[in-house]
Amino acid sequence: MPGLLRGIARTAVVAGTATTVSNRVSRRQGRRWAADEPPPPAAPAQPPAPPPAAGVDRLTALKQLGELHDQGVLTDDEFNTEKAKILAS
Repeated sequence: MPGLLRGIARTAVVAGTATTVSNRVSRRQGRRWAADEPPPPAAPAQPPAPPPAAGVDRLTALKQLGELHDQGVLTDDEFNTEKAKILAS
C-alpha cells in the first residue's frame, strides 16, 4: 500500500509541475507575441458635426418661452429678461 501512495503522490507532483511550467511558457510566449505585433491601425478621424443652426435653436427657445408665459409660469418681467438673453446669444 505505501508503494501505491508513493506512486500516486509522484504522479501528482509531476503533473502539477508540468502544468505550472506549461502555463508559464504560454504566458511568456503571449507577451512576446504581443510585443511583436504592430498596433492596430487607428480609425480615421471623423470631422466634427456641424453646429446646429442658431436660428432654429433660438426660435425653439422663444416658442417654449412664449408657452411658459402664456401658461402663467413666467411673469412679464421674467419673460422679457429671458427673451432678451435668447436674442442676445
